[in-house]
Amino acid sequence: MSVLNFTADEKMAGLRIDKALNDKVDFSRTRLQQLISDGLVEVNDEVVKANYKLKLNDEIEIEVPEAVEYTVKPYPMDLDIRYEDDDVIVINKPKGLIVHPSASTKEHTLVEGVLDHCHDLSGINGVMRPGVVHRIDKDTTGLIIMAKNDMAHQALADQLADKTMSRKYYALVSGVIPHDSGTVNAPIGRNPMDRQSMAVTDKNGKEAVTQFFVKERFKKNTLIECHLKTGRTHQIRVHMQYIGYPIVNDPKYAPKRARGDGQLLHAFELTFIHPRSGERITVNAPLPENFEAYLNKLREENN
Repeated sequence: MSVLNFTADEKMAGLRIDKALNDKVDFSRTRLQQLISDGLVEVNDEVVKANYKLKLNDEIEIEVPEAVEYTVKPYPMDLDIRYEDDDVIVINKPKGLIVHPSASTKEHTLVEGVLDHCHDLSGINGVMRPGVVHRIDKDTTGLIIMAKNDMAHQALADQLADKTMSRKYYALVSGVIPHDSGTVNAPIGRNPMDRQSMAVTDKNGKEAVTQFFVKERFKKNTLIECHLKTGRTHQIRVHMQYIGYPIVNDPKYAPKRARGDGQLLHAFELTFIHPRSGERITVNAPLPENFEAYLNKLREENN
């Protein structure tokens, strides 16, 4: 356990303690808020909450626990493997499964299941994310490719960067889209009003382009096919909300009345150039049962 001490100066006075200390410490605001929540931050020898507003000359003490090294361990789980060889593995990820662990993750992740299956993955992304070339959200279903060695990992990462890897999604959105196709070209970055979400923003936003094609219309919904031209966090979810057609049951970006058991977003096709053979490979995954059932119900209502 280490201890950090600060005295509130004029710049810090009047600010929330989590915001004021964010420029003083070398860890994230989320980490700082967790320390405050755990009662490890005191002002004038009293435990405070994250919304405490500092006063000039307040004496602040932060107790920082020693970091615990996390080792990803194999964990047996049923995997829907859609393609596999000595270099890569493509899995159809189910809803509710996180791709890789983090310091705060307490549930088992896809990485642990893949490690149990193939015993080794690339190490380019470090001990927390072995083999992980790209991610999909916890409640998004569908295809994700992982690398078994560093050569494959680098080749696949290059394909993501130069856009020679293709990823296609099915999404059910709220509202009826009148036109048959469209392109959303709007930068995405961390939401300045909510650091736990993303948003279309010019402030620190990065280029984000999503193409969509209408596949089927219902009374109050539209099934679309989305093609990613870039790979920003929550890209499809943010872009569709931005143009007024949020993903059905999206817990973060859809209206509260539309929330349910995971957003109806599925990565159904992935095309990549094999890192060793140079062959162009396309892998597909069918819609999960709950998604298909939801569509069938809408089709019945259309009749």
